[in-house]
Amino acid sequence: MRNADDRRRGIMKRILSGVQPTGKLHLGNYFGAIKQHIALQGEGKSFYFLADYHSMTTIQDAATRRQLTQEAAMDYLALGLDPTRAIFFRQSDVPEVCELAWILGTVINMGLLERAHSYKDKVAKGIEASVGLFTYPILMAADILIYRSNLVPVGEDQVQHVEITRDIAEKFNRIYGETFPLPAARLEAGAKVPGIDGQKMSKSYGNTIEIFAEGKPLKKSVMGIVTDSTPVEAPKDPDKCTVHTLYKLFATPEEQGALADRYRAGGMGYGEAKTLLLAKIDEYFGPFRERRKQLAANGAEVEDVLRDGAKRARAEALETMDLVRSAVGFSKRPS
Repeated sequence: MRNADDRRRGIMKRILSGVQPTGKLHLGNYFGAIKQHIALQGEGKSFYFLADYHSMTTIQDAATRRQLTQEAAMDYLALGLDPTRAIFFRQSDVPEVCELAWILGTVINMGLLERAHSYKDKVAKGIEASVGLFTYPILMAADILIYRSNLVPVGEDQVQHVEITRDIAEKFNRIYGETFPLPAARLEAGAKVPGIDGQKMSKSYGNTIEIFAEGKPLKKSVMGIVTDSTPVEAPKDPDKCTVHTLYKLFATPEEQGALADRYRAGGMGYGEAKTLLLAKIDEYFGPFRERRKQLAANGAEVEDVLRDGAKRARAEALETMDLVRSAVGFSKRPS
């Protein structure tokens, strides 16, 4: 069994997660995923990838995909991802994941995919129901299983996909013998971040505050947060205010309590609360911005990190595919 093999090799936990480079990364990405990814770097063998194969369900322009993938890589590195402590790579640099996705697709039932919430939600929003969108959970399962991952940090909307991955792995193991460990989802408390309209912050909703926005663009986003029409002098409910919810992501417990008291006391307008939030965002991300600018000026450094990460990730993937090919009755990979 691979779990026993990994323990003998001293690998007690394998952590995997990815981000789709389909737009500028925002506060929801950071507090819902990136911050946790960086914190987990020392807790096991970590694999973090830029899901450019997955991005093909929404972006069909090559130049845009390349640019957004490069920018997402710079964002992660600027925010503290250490390529000496984690394997950081582009999904498309490990093409074996597509081979595994095909093999997994032969053991999964259509009904399981038809019940996927993410697929149904996207179709309901008018997104074209491509085959790629429908089979998204199979590719995600391949992403997870090809690195024999144990722990998958995800937002709430992706928990079902990890459950589908477990179902696929269990069925494959029953048919072909014990091959894959069963991964578990790790749902972070900060997974839900409201956008400027009060809905979940999402690139697809156009309601984001970008991580590396600054100056006038950042101010425009923050000041555009939707609030109710309660007058300045009247008391306000901090628990129902998007501004206060976002402020809590950056503030200490004492600062959170002080602002909540001012809300309830009345005499403070939402404009002042937005100004306080803007200052917190600037204070928090200011140091990361300088590193991001250095990386933007040296694209070769970023590319070197991704290529080295791909080499390391692919070595792991090829090892897994040797096991899979043997299990299903294929010959060894050509040298």
